[in-house]
Amino acid sequence: MILAYALRINYEDTDFSGFVYHANYLKFCERARSDYLRVKGVDQKSMFAEGATFVVRRMDCNFLAPARFEDELTVETDFKEMAGARFELFQTIKRGPDTIFTAAVTVVLIDGKGKPKRISADLAAALTHP
Repeated sequence: MILAYALRINYEDTDFSGFVYHANYLKFCERARSDYLRVKGVDQKSMFAEGATFVVRRMDCNFLAPARFEDELTVETDFKEMAGARFELFQTIKRGPDTIFTAAVTVVLIDGKGKPKRISADLAAALTHP
């Protein structure tokens, strides 16, 4: 299931050139991932209270075209696979029908000491359920 997250570019998202600053694409993806988990029924606040959290281990990013002030963008998040303590997502940022950014993301569940923690069957079911 691909989940879409809509946003509009604010002035603060741009740099002196008038284009979106490159690091902000990562922020947009983070917001979309958080929304993806919320929609899937994952309560990250409770997980954190229990000493577990998700962290990004790796991102392979492709900047394909710049976004500008007041552009309306959509971040699509698509689940790819899961194994052990990690799962993989593919995120696409679009302006209308045009893809302007992509990221292959590896997310890992860790415990309070920063060690990988196997994803439980309940959590796996939530993440993989359409």
